[in-house]
Amino acid sequence: MGKITVNGHEIDWNDNMTVRNVLDRMKYSFRMLVIKVNGTIVKREDWETFPVPEGADVKVIHLMSGG
Repeated sequence: MGKITVNGHEIDWNDNMTVRNVLDRMKYSFRMLVIKVNGTIVKREDWETFPVPEGADVKVIHLMSGG
């Protein structure tokens, strides 16, 4: 089984892994997220289908708002 890196943490990779699978595995549920896979921003509407390749570097960025 391969590996990917998510925010500096190495996790197991599976065939057909998507951005949604990564978020679920890492228990990320915050609504305001920006996801980058190997430097490419993934739109929210593509999270369910966007493939995460073996060896990928995934960045999950939490956006904060306030006033």
